[in-house]
Parts: sequence; C-alpha cells; structure tokens
Amino acid sequence: MYINYNIVNGKEYGTVTASVRKGKSVSKGKQIYLGRVIDKENGIFKNRERGLFKYDLATDSYSSVSADFEEPKDQRKTKYQKRPVLIVSFGDIYLLDSFMNKSGIMSAVNAINYKNQDTLHALVAYYILTTYSNCHAEDWWELTYARYLYPKAQMASQRISDALADIGSEDAKRHFFKEYFKFLSLKKDADESNEIDDGILIDSSGLPNSIHFPLTAVSNHNGIISEELRLIYVVQQHTGMPLFFRYVAGNVIDVSTITRTIAELKANGINTKFAILDAGYYTGVNADALLDSGISFMARMKSNFKVYKRIVSEHLNNLMIKENAVIFNKRLIYIKCVPCEIGQKENRKAYAFLCKDMTAYNEGQKNAIARAEDESLTASDIYDDLQRQGVFVIVSTRKVAVEKILPLYYMRDQVEKIFELCKQGGKILPINVESEATLRGHLMLTFIATVVLKMMSDKLRNTALTTESVFMNLHEQHAIVYDKEFVTTEPIKKMNDAYKAFKIQCPVSIKRLLDNVD
Repeated sequence: MYINYNIVNGKEYGTVTASVRKGKSVSKGKQIYLGRVIDKENGIFKNRERGLFKYDLATDSYSSVSADFEEPKDQRKTKYQKRPVLIVSFGDIYLLDSFMNKSGIMSAVNAINYKNQDTLHALVAYYILTTYSNCHAEDWWELTYARYLYPKAQMASQRISDALADIGSEDAKRHFFKEYFKFLSLKKDADESNEIDDGILIDSSGLPNSIHFPLTAVSNHNGIISEELRLIYVVQQHTGMPLFFRYVAGNVIDVSTITRTIAELKANGINTKFAILDAGYYTGVNADALLDSGISFMARMKSNFKVYKRIVSEHLNNLMIKENAVIFNKRLIYIKCVPCEIGQKENRKAYAFLCKDMTAYNEGQKNAIARAEDESLTASDIYDDLQRQGVFVIVSTRKVAVEKILPLYYMRDQVEKIFELCKQGGKILPINVESEATLRGHLMLTFIATVVLKMMSDKLRNTALTTESVFMNLHEQHAIVYDKEFVTTEPIKKMNDAYKAFKIQCPVSIKRLLDNVD
C-alpha cells in the first residue's frame, strides 16, 4: 500500500491505494480517501467523516491528533471568502473573564495545564454563557468577543472532543483540585463556628443518557426507573461551594459510594470532621466506616430501620408537648432528642431526633379523610395512618441543641441548589459525548462552570439581579471592531447595574493587538 497525493485547486489531498499484482503486471486495488493533507510529515489529514486525524501507513491505523495541535489557517484568497465580522457581542464574555481573573478562580482553571489555554478558557466561558451543544461552539466563538479574547482557541466540534479527553484526565483533575482547594481555603471565614466550619454535604443526582458505555445502566432510584449514570457532589457546608465530584455507573446504589467518596477526599488532602448525608447514604455499615475514620455525621434515617421503629414506638405518644415545640421555616414541629446506639458494632453512641411536622400532618389528615370513602377506610384505619404523617427521625453522632438540628440538617438543601446550577447554568445535560474520556472532561468543565456560577450568585445575593439576567442583558452590549481597537456600545442601566455589582469597569475602548488581526 502507498499514499497517492494529488493537488486540486491549490490544496493537497491523500488517498491510500493498494497495489494488486496479476502475473507480471501491477494495478491499483482498493482505495481509501484520507482527505486534505494538513501535516504531511506527521501524517495528519482531515475529511468530513473523521474530522482531523492521524494515519499510519505502516500499521494501516487511525488515531486522534493531540488536542493542542493547531491547524494551519487557510490563507488562500478567493472571491467567496467570508466577510470580516465588524460587530461582536461583548458584555457577557468581558464581565465573565474579568470576574474569573479578579476573583482568583482562573488560577485553578489554569492549573489544569492544558497547552492551549485559549481553548480551555473559551470552553469554560461557552459552558457558562450558553445552553447550546458543543457542535455550535465555533459559531459562538466567531461571533463574540471571545474570538479576540482567546484568539488561538480551537473550537471546531472534533477539536473540542479531543480537548475534553485531555481536560478530564486524572492528571489534569488532580492539578485542578490541588489549586482549587488552596483557593477555597483563602475564602474561608475565620469567624465561622467549628460546628459549621468542618462540615461537608454529600448527595448524588442521576444524569439520564442513552450513550452506550459501561457507566450507562438501569437505575431504580427512589422508585424511578431510568437509564443513567450517577454524579456525586461534595459541597462545603459553611460556604455552599462545590468541593469535589465523582461519578459512578447508574446501577450503583448510594449507600455503597460514601466510603470511597470520603477516601478520595482524604487522598486529595481534605480531612473532614463532619458530614451531612441524605437518607440514601445511611446504613449501619456506613455509620461504622465513618466513625472509624473519625468523621461525625448527621443523616435522616429510613423508617425500616430497627432504631427508627424503636424510637417511634417508645417516644411518639408523648412527643407533642409544649416543651418539644419548635418553629422552623414557618412550621410548627415537635422535636425530642433521644440517646441511641447505631452501627453494627457495639457501643456506638449517637442521638436520635424524633420529629413531627404538623404542616405535613394536617395535609395528611385531609388526604386520609378524602380517600376514606373510596378505599373503605374506618376511623381506626385513618387514626393509625395519621400517626405516621409528618414523622421523621434524624440521627446525629454529635449532640446538637434541639432548636438547631433542623437548620443544620437542612443546610443539605445547598446540594440541591448546586445540582440546579449544574444542570441549568452549568450545562451538564444533555450528555452528548462518545466515550468515558470525553465524559470526564465534560464533567470537569461543568464543575468549573458550577463553581463560577455559585460565586457570581453569591455576589448578587443582596441585589435584584441573577446570573441569568446579567448575562442576558450584557450579551446585547456589543463591541465595534476596528483595525487597532474595539469600541464598546453604551451600556444601558441594567448593564451598568451588572458591572457595578461585580465592581468591574466597562471600558470605552480596548486596544486590539495587531498579531490577533485575522
């Protein structure tokens, strides 16, 4: 076999050709079109089917091109050449880039050590500012100030797939988190109480997908059947900031992931002392594992546990007394603290907080009476059913004041808020990748996007603004492109409010570097 090269309209193309011998004569056999020659010496070609790729004639094999490879620009002038873009969307990308540099989070992003930092920065911005799939990234880049802010970015769809594989590598992930943990330690408030300061929140969320790789599995989570993989997030309790992420196959149940999640945190230098867990994570085995690791925890206990049944049986009848009444979130809740033992080992002391939410009880009472006739329920049946309405048990290995137990436990709602950011602003769904390698990069970029959105949301907490409104309004501020500078259009009041919220000055003009001129 050999590669036959041909030049058409000034461009060189390659075709793999097999020689066929018939007696003394040799003729051409099967031919495989490789496409346009990009780098002849290194065997790099490009065609519509494969995009950019490497071909090795000796082994007749194809491989991907290094993600940091920069494809030479086509300098050939034709009458069909695109007109230059003279006005670009400016405000949203300028504010975002300025905020990331000013806040210091960009240092953690740069720690990924991806060779083409323009591509990395552009992808982070694309994940934050748009809801489009990655196949539209190049169009976004060409029509916004990102093209001049990150001039060397490789935003073609196939180049992004190659970049995701590198960005999501284990080495890149470790470098990012090492720098990110330093960044979080600088944000830590010195006056936080120890009860809050050393805590983490752990929860998981399903990511539905139909991609055929081992991580996609049928999941039965809380009775909901779906094909998915599961994403685990760890959140810093006192700041609500995302701390770490893992992912597992969709059919892996939550209770089996807690010990490995804690182990990975420790391996990364995060030695937590307190964890707040969803009910799905609590088992006797996990309780022992956490306590053996020196980690106190708080979790909601499922109603089928023996400890739960004993606490309810012994203490529910005398729960609703004045001394046990607590107001939380505009609800009347009766709470009683009862010492108990947990885990499978002996003498594991803890505290069970038996709770009865009267709002939930009253709603349950209405529903029970409404269905009594349809289901032929007796008054005795309704009474038995109502005894369970609004009842739940929170177990804690730390003794906490009764009036503080619910505010402390429901800090875990911050994880749900993080997942909302992740799935909406962070663009984690839909999953549109072809391999686990690119999935890892997708999850890494989503995590970074979620971190930045959380930081920006915190800045806007005492304003009427949201990150969505900020980016939507600023996307409409443009920059007019001249040979030597950009001149920005006048920001309206909503745009000025956004700049002011982040203490960023909108420039009238920006000098354009001549080496960035196309």
